[in-house]
Amino acid sequence: MSLLELAFVFFYIGLFTIGGGLVAISLMYKPIVGGGLISEELFYNMVAISESTPGPIGINMATYIGYELHGVFGGIVTTLATVLPSLIIIIIVAKFFTRLKEQPLVQSVFSVLRPAVSGTILVAALQMFSLAILNIPESKENFSWQQVIKIPEIIFYAFAFFVITKTKIHPILIIILGAIFGILFL
Repeated sequence: MSLLELAFVFFYIGLFTIGGGLVAISLMYKPIVGGGLISEELFYNMVAISESTPGPIGINMATYIGYELHGVFGGIVTTLATVLPSLIIIIIVAKFFTRLKEQPLVQSVFSVLRPAVSGTILVAALQMFSLAILNIPESKENFSWQQVIKIPEIIFYAFAFFVITKTKIHPILIIILGAIFGILFL
């Protein structure tokens, strides 16, 4: 894919990313992984790195993918292409929203956008979850559940879920512990 085509893909992603970075990830998956530009494993490694670095995950992913495919200039172009639609839309919305926010049509649009965005985020989260704890073999021969389920990852997932939901420990500490766990045990 040429850099110009990649810029159009990321402009499209930036235009339809309503709801945050996880929505952007689900929009990136098909043209980037499905298009054969990078592997699924590399894509989700990029997600993990982008999630762990400062800044919006969608922008981090755009930069990382652009850099991976076309170097530094590719990272700059994909980042700008991702941000440009939001910049244009926010300027337009800022100009008119205060006058239109009470209109029934505007309220109807937002009432439908909320569940649509939630569903898109759920799909991205489930894809990340299954990649993190499942190892689906390409061949169904000699299939066993012991090969499919990643036991150490499930144990850490359960630990992280418990700690985040039951304590006041900051999530960044869990991310750091996850990195250490991966280095030491995997």
